[in-house]
Amino acid sequence: MPHDSGGVVHWHEPKGGERAGFGKFGQPRSDYDRFMESEGLPVFRGIGVRKVQDLPLVDWKRTGGRGSYIQLHGTEGKWGSYVVEIPGAGALNTERHLYEEIFLVVEGRGSTEVWLEEGGKKHVFEWQQGSLFSIPVNAWHRIVNATSSPALLLAGTTAPNLINLVGNTDFIFNTHYQFTDRFSGAENFYKPVDDIEPDPIRGLAMRRTNLVPDVVNCELPLDNRRSPGYRRVEPFMTGNKFYFWIGQHETGRYSTAHAHTSAAILICVKGKGYTYTWPEDCGETPWKDGHADKVKRVDYEPVGMVSAAPGGDRWYHQHFNTSDEPFRLTAWFGPHHPSLVTGLPPGDKQIDYTAMDVTEGGTSIPYWMEDPFVREEFARNIARNNGTIRMEPSRYAKPDGK
Repeated sequence: MPHDSGGVVHWHEPKGGERAGFGKFGQPRSDYDRFMESEGLPVFRGIGVRKVQDLPLVDWKRTGGRGSYIQLHGTEGKWGSYVVEIPGAGALNTERHLYEEIFLVVEGRGSTEVWLEEGGKKHVFEWQQGSLFSIPVNAWHRIVNATSSPALLLAGTTAPNLINLVGNTDFIFNTHYQFTDRFSGAENFYKPVDDIEPDPIRGLAMRRTNLVPDVVNCELPLDNRRSPGYRRVEPFMTGNKFYFWIGQHETGRYSTAHAHTSAAILICVKGKGYTYTWPEDCGETPWKDGHADKVKRVDYEPVGMVSAAPGGDRWYHQHFNTSDEPFRLTAWFGPHHPSLVTGLPPGDKQIDYTAMDVTEGGTSIPYWMEDPFVREEFARNIARNNGTIRMEPSRYAKPDGK
């Protein structure tokens, strides 16, 4: 009688020098994958999308709106995203959950109500196209559309982290614990804050605020780490682990290429341009060295998205402004701050490696070392848009002693 029978398959010890197991197998679906499927929404997967406004939307019973999930390559299991449409003169269903959530308003105008406990005091603030705000962990909230036209919001969440770890969505959505350390009753909780301070890890510009009324036009302090005149700030919201920043490249300029592991998603909020990304092992000059087939390109505009490192390992990525206005991006990392290098004990010294040149031990490719194709292609794209290149020739000159 066969050992495997009645629909029951038993494990068999390997014979002789054989190895146990299948050897090759498909990537299994995570609990979060199954959760998305159970919601009946389409899931967009890829390295990027020109603009999220083009994604299909279907009725979403849990939220009361219409939506679509987004899981760009490289973010699987690291953080989640979706777009949701709020019906005209309507509202999304009231809910709370243990995962963090930030929202970028793509289209529309409305308000959000946030409160800690049923019957408790509500914080109410207004939003418009370009606003960015955060919901405190496990706080009740309701998002209301103030106009007769549908509103569209893009969300980033730590839902995959929590759902994959706990494996029980009833616990995620129906836990009563109140995170009073993240949500206070202060009257000014959602009052925008413009004060700049250095972030405590890397000393970069940071703003402690739970609401940014207009990410498209807000002031950004000078940074200079990515391109000439580059500006950047890190909003720190509702005590979140969800890390993100807002940055801007000037007209006629582009960033240096730099490499890091997966998690970061670039979202265009002003201007238009394109991003090239390629595996780090293809080197600093992939076109010149015969690896052009490994390079991926995404063209995008407001509100388009691209995965900076879609392959899991470290990838180079480089961003180009082809518009006649500044190219403003916000980068979302989920709970994966770039300084969180696994395997290092507390206190070990690091360098800001994505901003430091490869000649200094970092991963940033200085302009004088980059593939000639990059500059040539940028010139062609600028010419198509009747723009002017503002990259000084001196930036391509090899420094003395290099």
